This record gives sequence, C-alpha cells and structure tokens, in this order.
Amino acid sequence: MAQTKSQPPTLLVVGDSLSAAYGIPQETGWVTLLSQRLDSQARVINASISGETTSGGASRLAGLLEKHRPDIVILELGGNDGLRGLPPQQMQANLNSMIEQSLASDAEVLLVGIDIPPNYGQAYREAFGQVFQKLADEYHLPLLPFLLDGVALKPELMQDDGIHPTAEAQPRILDNVWARLTPLLREAGVSPTDAPQAKAYQAEPSS
Repeated sequence: MAQTKSQPPTLLVVGDSLSAAYGIPQETGWVTLLSQRLDSQARVINASISGETTSGGASRLAGLLEKHRPDIVILELGGNDGLRGLPPQQMQANLNSMIEQSLASDAEVLLVGIDIPPNYGQAYREAFGQVFQKLADEYHLPLLPFLLDGVALKPELMQDDGIHPTAEAQPRILDNVWARLTPLLREAGVSPTDAPQAKAYQAEPSS
C-alpha cells in the first residue's frame, strides 16, 4: 500500500542468521546495506534472529505486524528447518500462515528461498526447495529462489562454517534481493533507480 510522501513506507525483514548478520559486523549485513541504499526513501526494520525457524517466525509475526505496520514484508526463513531435517509440509504450513497474516495486514510479501546441502538427500532437498515455489505460485508472490545465489559456491565468500556468508558477500546478497524487491518498492511509492548504491563494503579492503 503506497504511503504519502511525508511518510516513507516500512519494510519488515523476518529472517534467520542469513539476515541477522551472523558472524560479521552488523553494519555490513545486507539488511543494513538495504537501508543505506534506500536512504530516507523507506524505513527498514530487521526482525531477523539467528537460529530462527519458520515456527518461531510464525509465532512472532502477529506482534511484529501490529507494532511496525509494514508496507512490505520480506520473509527469509526455512534454512534452519532444513538443517534440522524438519518436514517440508510443516515449513510450508508455517510460511503459509506468515504469508496470510502479512497479506491480511495489507502488506506486500517478498518470499526468499534457500537451499540446503546435498548430504540431506536429493528427495528431501527437492521437496524442501519446492515449498517456496508452491507458495509463490499459490499467492502470486515475487520469489527470490535462492538468497545466496552467486555466493554459496564461492569459498572466499563464505565463513569457515560453510553456511554463513562473509561481509564481502553481503553486497551481492543485497543485489539478489534488490532485483525482486524493486517492483514492490515502486508500488509503495519509492523510486529505486534514484536510490544510492551500497558498494562501500565491496570497495574498501579490510585493514
């Protein structure tokens, strides 16, 4: 829902460690870079928690929607469900609930998918990955199929655990999100092409 120019739209990011800047300085995380790229054109609330599952997110969302009244909700959850081997149907039900709650509050939703390591088995991995596409199709949502596209298979962009990206990877992650987020920003009255680019953490070598 578009806001008046005097009241910038609010973006709510509900995610796990991938959006909570796990293992890196908070100011280098992709959500912080998103806020910087949008400058004063929108307000970005990061409600991401390391270790969060879709169940935890679903239980927290009503309070977050009530408190922040977001125009756009970015849902980035599911990775921890997969790493724990939880049933994909359970993850789908939880994400389904979060999508419906968000839409009922008049927020637009960007669904962000994730992949899990091959050692979980091809059948489970496929069932897991299909959940995001099914929900995007059912609710006609924009979908980013894989948050870490262009990052996950590059060891130099991943922390030692092989799961979490480094600070250097965050601008690429933001670009992945930005490509799917732009249409929603325009609907909310933001002019994405006028937003400054967040390149600082890419351009400046760490000391």
